[in-house]
Amino acid sequence: MIQDIAPYIYDNAYQPRLPEGSDYVLYYEGNKVLAEKRSADSFQPIEFQTLSAELQEQIREEEAWTYLFTIDGCAYYLLKSETADALKVQDDYELVSIRYFTGREPKHQGFAVVTGYQLAGWYNSRKFCGRCGSPMIHDETERMMRCETCGLTEYPKISPGVIIAVTNGDKLLLSKYVDREYKRYALLAGFTEIGETLEETVKREVMEEVGLKVTNIRYYKGQPWSISSSLLLGFFCDLAEEDDIRLDTTELAIAEWFAREEIPVEYDGGISLTNEMILRFKNGEA
Repeated sequence: MIQDIAPYIYDNAYQPRLPEGSDYVLYYEGNKVLAEKRSADSFQPIEFQTLSAELQEQIREEEAWTYLFTIDGCAYYLLKSETADALKVQDDYELVSIRYFTGREPKHQGFAVVTGYQLAGWYNSRKFCGRCGSPMIHDETERMMRCETCGLTEYPKISPGVIIAVTNGDKLLLSKYVDREYKRYALLAGFTEIGETLEETVKREVMEEVGLKVTNIRYYKGQPWSISSSLLLGFFCDLAEEDDIRLDTTELAIAEWFAREEIPVEYDGGISLTNEMILRFKNGEA
């Protein structure tokens, strides 16, 4: 999956230091990241050492960055918009969809781009205190925003959600979302609400989306999914009663049962938990 970047090692401890040499700088606008253009359709994250000496000095002196994490000792930094403006006007750099980097080699750089995207969104939404409105400042020792006026502290938001493979013997339930960019078949999914367990989320989401009862709920595997600031937990479960689908048309465009050998799914490069779970069932491994 997208986080499986071995032999590279991801270290998310907050240990800021000045950017240098082979470190990388990231800047986001909407769902796009500023990247170095290698050819008409080839991009990579921007290495600090490829920037002009003047810009390197400016970044280091003005601390126009926020430390994110390291992968194999190379640090990744979030650039502030004022600094990125000097890069956006240059022909060597272009704003590219973050999804360009999912599933591409080297895999660890794609993981860095989407993880940086989650942190960039969190920092952007925590500029001011949600309780008193005062400016927030970054804590010096951990990844936390703090209000000096009222003392409110904020840590990065992670939303737990479930991916649900509902099985009925040798059949698997697949669906398609309503009005989503993603058009392929997928498993049922949903976010965990306050006061419920993950297993209760599975039961509720299946009932809400397709009107079915399930049993024998069993955990499979987890995955961070930074595109939606989520921690996804995959579950397999069995149909408990009748298999007549009552579709929630506000969430789903279609939901139907597929026999194991007829499941319409292709390998996505080992990126998503959903794809892995579908393929494991299709191949008789789950």
